[in-house]
Amino acid sequence: MRKLPLIIALWAAFAAPAVAGDPVRGQQLYESRCGACHSPDANRVGPLHRGIVGRVSGTAPGFNYSKALKAAQVTWDAQSLDQWLTNPQAFIPGQKMNFRVNDPVDRADLIAYLATLR
Repeated sequence: MRKLPLIIALWAAFAAPAVAGDPVRGQQLYESRCGACHSPDANRVGPLHRGIVGRVSGTAPGFNYSKALKAAQVTWDAQSLDQWLTNPQAFIPGQKMNFRVNDPVDRADLIAYLATLR
């Protein structure tokens, strides 16, 4: 029975980003790191991000997604976005994005900002 608390603790550590994000800082990061390819309201090299939280992968209107991203059927939430930003290729092999956000605080801030884009 001693293993159960450890299993629960491990699950909790991986179930969601460990750091609550700052959406104001996230917007600054988004504009400086993501803005060349993404916009909240327009498809560019990457798809638009308004409404991404709760959206199923590969479904932003008018964007030409990879087959891998369309087939993944991931619903974007804090956990899936954290995995995606950590290593998109490992999360969904065969997708087109080659950008990672290594710092977990930066990821949490970006995700907090994306959540404001309703």
